[in-house]
Amino acid sequence: MGLSPIFREYQQMNKTILIVDDEPNIVISIKYLLKHAGYEVVTAYDGQQALDCLVDSRPALMILDVMMPKKDGFEVCEEVRADSRFADMPILMLTAKGSEAEKNKGFSLGADGYVTKPFSTHDLVERVKSLL
Repeated sequence: MGLSPIFREYQQMNKTILIVDDEPNIVISIKYLLKHAGYEVVTAYDGQQALDCLVDSRPALMILDVMMPKKDGFEVCEEVRADSRFADMPILMLTAKGSEAEKNKGFSLGADGYVTKPFSTHDLVERVKSLL
């Protein structure tokens, strides 16, 4: 999916990343990594909070867990892709659900990348950079 020129320009200026995961320790470690790499970080701890946070933070990218309360990551991904305001925002799924079927589901709903837990911190930062 190609990015519109306006969104691409916005992404290059915007260094905000939304981390969505219900495990506080994972959020803390990813937040630290990304801040160290020069990104602004916004966090959400469930799917509904992530959707609410999108409007206020307008992130350049979302890192999204699958297994969460209220709305799972697949539901969030699908809703984000249905919203024209965020349709071009890259979504990187970060989850323990690593089966081929789960990956295919994530990509079919619009995810741009899929990383399974446990993950390499270096690889995660590189994936973020490549998506932006």
